[in-house]
Amino acid sequence: MGIPMDRIRWPFFDESHRRLGVEAEEWASASLADGAHPAGRAAVDARCRELVARLGKSGLLRHCVRSADGGAAVELDARSICVLRQTLAWHDGLADFAFAMQGLGSAPLSLAGSESLRSLWLPRVAAGTSIAAFALSEPDAGSDVAAMQTQAIHEGGQYVLNGSKTWISNGGIADFYCVFARTAPGVRRPDGSLSAEGISAFVVKPGDAGFEIAERIEAMAPHPLARLTFTDCRIPAARLIGAEGDGFRIAMRTLDVFRTSVAAAACGFARRALDEALQHTRSRGMFGRMLADFQLTQTALAEMVTALDAAELLTYRAAWLRDHGQSFTAAAAMAKLAATESAQTIIDRALQMFGGRGLVHGEVIERLYREIRALRIYEGASEVQKLIIGRELLK
Repeated sequence: MGIPMDRIRWPFFDESHRRLGVEAEEWASASLADGAHPAGRAAVDARCRELVARLGKSGLLRHCVRSADGGAAVELDARSICVLRQTLAWHDGLADFAFAMQGLGSAPLSLAGSESLRSLWLPRVAAGTSIAAFALSEPDAGSDVAAMQTQAIHEGGQYVLNGSKTWISNGGIADFYCVFARTAPGVRRPDGSLSAEGISAFVVKPGDAGFEIAERIEAMAPHPLARLTFTDCRIPAARLIGAEGDGFRIAMRTLDVFRTSVAAAACGFARRALDEALQHTRSRGMFGRMLADFQLTQTALAEMVTALDAAELLTYRAAWLRDHGQSFTAAAAMAKLAATESAQTIIDRALQMFGGRGLVHGEVIERLYREIRALRIYEGASEVQKLIIGRELLK
């Protein structure tokens, strides 16, 4: 199971999180029996749409939205999101993706959107009837958000967008995109880098003139991913999220909520790999014994479970700190760094225990091996997390 019951009894959780863990596990066990990757872009798109709809009907997507907008709690709760992501990731990586992108894609509206924008989109996000996307990264502006080049010029009652975005999850299937663009040039710092001032956020819809899905991107773990372009794309000024110049703050607040949940998803993948390895080593005969009987196997399993326990503790400590209004920037970075790097190692060692079978396309371990790799990069690569931790330590 995604989160063992002894974990949900940790003091980081309230009774509501324990109930949610049980509810999520029951739903996932009944609804996500396979978890195999669909073959082909059309099948992946269809599967994502189906998963969003089913997650909406289950009520789980309500945890991506505040209660004022049809959600489950007064404020977005990082621990609830983490519990759900770890559970879903254990069962089906694409289900975790579908859930996470609904939350990430709509969070700018939850945090700073006008009442009209929130009432239009957020109940649909919670119900799973509209798909959201978060469009921040650009070809030359990934981890360095301040290097953003996409522009938005205010003309009368409209904004005119020009530029491009890439690596946009749900690109090509989203019903709306929260897009970040410069409404004013950044200030050049002494080191030559640009400041993040002057970035704003907007809602863009697929039918807007000048907006195009320029390229669908195929990734090693299939999910909807695209490059977007904006060519004199005119949108109503009412689709500005928050105030002009608030975009960087909105983006960072969004990532603060969901960065810790990336660690939770990594823990879900790692725990599934550990569970698969335990089952395999107990049943795989070798030289007249079981694979589990060898000390080399036991040593590897001991290192795997210790690393996983440490990652889970870091993850839920960070989520607890965020939910209690305490400083958690370094804690979230530590959690993401430790969980994603440890999960990669755990899954790799599990695959080694499976031998040739672990390399076969479609095997659970082979699928996990492809799914974990992206988590070490997106929402801040491991190297960026180290910079954040060092910077916070030196403050």
